[in-house]
Amino acid sequence: MRFLARRIENPRKRRCFVSVDNSCLFCRITSGELKATVVFEDEISLAFLDHRPLFPGHTLLIPKEHLETLTDLPSTLIGPFFENVQLLSRGIEAAMGAEGTLVAMNNRVSQSVPHFHVHIVPRRKKDGLKGFFWPRSKYGGEEEIEVVRQRIVSTLANLQKDMK
Repeated sequence: MRFLARRIENPRKRRCFVSVDNSCLFCRITSGELKATVVFEDEISLAFLDHRPLFPGHTLLIPKEHLETLTDLPSTLIGPFFENVQLLSRGIEAAMGAEGTLVAMNNRVSQSVPHFHVHIVPRRKKDGLKGFFWPRSKYGGEEEIEVVRQRIVSTLANLQKDMK
């Protein structure tokens, strides 16, 4: 693996260096090399729509630093990272008119990309999702992706404004 160190500012206003694995799909998204439909970004994390969602609005939140599993997440980032999970869960539920969300992560087993990520999926009663069987689908096109992205971005902006 090839790693690149990059300086970023973390939410605690301390400078830190992060490692980026140039062969990692999510690191390539973070660096801007690969396209993703971004709905949220801050100093430590990036959230984008899953390209094969369980339901429209299915979002992945990743740390910008290349970390493979939850156990690799530094303790100083646990609070800020999971505050973002909480914000996205609230925002996606509201933006998509859902009744709740599924928040999930895999550690190595069933982890399709070896970069720590959290799935935030809008849910409704009787939506057909049972247990851990996740039938994937695709968006109907770029227009549908953009509509979903705009709904989430707008709702997150309002939630963040309300939190200040």
